[in-house]
Amino acid sequence: MSRPSKSEYYIGIARAVSERSTCLRRKFGAVIVKNEQIISTGYNGAPRKTLNCIDLGYCARKQLRIPAGQNYELCRAVHAEMNAVIHASRLEMTGADLYLTGFDIETGKPIPEPEPCMLCRRVIINAGIARVILPRESEGFNYIDVDEWIIQERVVPA
Repeated sequence: MSRPSKSEYYIGIARAVSERSTCLRRKFGAVIVKNEQIISTGYNGAPRKTLNCIDLGYCARKQLRIPAGQNYELCRAVHAEMNAVIHASRLEMTGADLYLTGFDIETGKPIPEPEPCMLCRRVIINAGIARVILPRESEGFNYIDVDEWIIQERVVPA
């Protein structure tokens, strides 16, 4: 029996966290880790004290046939990355890693090459998180240096 790598271990925890998701389209789980200690976790779901899509029995974005990655303002859910950031202090998150994974509800399969949306990227930057780790569609992981996103944010489109 082989021991999982740290990335496999924390992505496995993010998968378990995603099972708490209340979204009818996709389940995402995020884990923030610093110095080999879990600081926070988050999954996608409606804000506290509001109705979740699973409680309502429908997804407004799905009913409107909105493609993935568009019109997030019409979604009831707070993203997993945001929920993980909300539940930790910036002091704890500065220099931390965020592990993220997601699953498609209809197929039950992992979302190939998941990545935070632009809004979540900005939240991650503001939180002081240093690196985002994502499972690859094949084997292994993508390790994203958040400083690359900061550089991209500085570029002004023509």
